[in-house]
Amino acid sequence: MNSMNRVLGGPATAYFPADVAAERWELDGPGEEAYAAADIALGLEGVSLSFGGVVALENIDLAVRRGEIKAIIGPNGAGKSSLINIISGVYRPDHGRVRMAANRFTSVPTQKLAHLGIARTFQNLALFKGLSVVDNVISGRAYKVRSTFLGQVLGVGRSRSEEADVHGRATKVLNFLNLTHVSHRLAGSLPYGLQKRVELARALVAEPAILLLDEPMAGMTEPEKAEMTEFVRAANREHGTTIVLIEHDIGVVMELSDNIAVLDYGRKIADGTPEEIGSDQRVIDAYLGIAAENIGGEGI
Repeated sequence: MNSMNRVLGGPATAYFPADVAAERWELDGPGEEAYAAADIALGLEGVSLSFGGVVALENIDLAVRRGEIKAIIGPNGAGKSSLINIISGVYRPDHGRVRMAANRFTSVPTQKLAHLGIARTFQNLALFKGLSVVDNVISGRAYKVRSTFLGQVLGVGRSRSEEADVHGRATKVLNFLNLTHVSHRLAGSLPYGLQKRVELARALVAEPAILLLDEPMAGMTEPEKAEMTEFVRAANREHGTTIVLIEHDIGVVMELSDNIAVLDYGRKIADGTPEEIGSDQRVIDAYLGIAAENIGGEGI
């Protein structure tokens, strides 16, 4: 059985439908001209979410311009991960919509994220630890596979060209992230910092237009954070990837981000450049007054 089938574990077409347009999504509507003029890649409009009587997000408006790195910061429990989970379809908001280019969703279709050009990493590692690094990266291209299960097993027809293509793309990403030397090791055998980098590789191999990074530096040493910062910056600058970043290390956020949105108790209290956020008294009172003590460190 070839490596592509080993990763996918069966007929990919059964799980990754090709006909994205067949879904009855809500398209277009008011504001398209404004979105196009501002070159907005991703937006939230009046998004609210609660769990029982606990408000996680309240009437959040957010715009991410194409090609920028947008950070979302705030104290623990501010709603940052809930926001990412709404964008990636894990949660359905109680009110509001998510916009991706001309598409508007009250509930983002999780199974179609890759077709929409969205990839993400997770706060807690979500690797296949019993598979090699290269097979983990290959799994990030699963949505592109169109060959049949039998073709994958026999290595004939379309499966041969697909496997060559996905291996070529995986090799490029492994080179980009300096992971070639561990490509055939089991992902679970690697140090934590390298595992985080493998997860980034799996997201990047999908060639996403928008990359969601949920605490990519969490648990890393300072040298590992410095390396990851450079990789994220390179993905943005060299490949034009729009990035939404959740990160507690304020030093990293201020160095890496083009714009920053600040959440506090589920509300957006500020949105602007690093310079504007650093001097905003509401942000200092709610967050930076505490987090500033840890600039360059883990943060809160």
